[in-house]
Amino acid sequence: MQTAAEEMADKAKTLPDSDKLALVDRLLAQLDRPDPEIDRVWADEAERRWKAYKAGRVASVSYEEVMAKYRRS
Repeated sequence: MQTAAEEMADKAKTLPDSDKLALVDRLLAQLDRPDPEIDRVWADEAERRWKAYKAGRVASVSYEEVMAKYRRS
C-alpha cells in the first residue's frame, strides 16, 4: 500500500516541469519556518565577527586570493 507522499509523487511525475517547480517551492516554503532563537544567535555571531574584523583581530583574504585558490583546484 502506497503512502500519501508516494501517491502524490507519482501524480507529480505527470506534471509539466514548471508545475513541478512551483510545487517544490510551495513545499519548501512550508518547511522553511523562521526560528527566532537561531536568528538571534546568528545575528550575535555576525556582530562579533564584524567587531573582530574592524578591530584587526581577524585576518581577511581578498576576493582575488579566494578565487585564485579555487581556480587552481
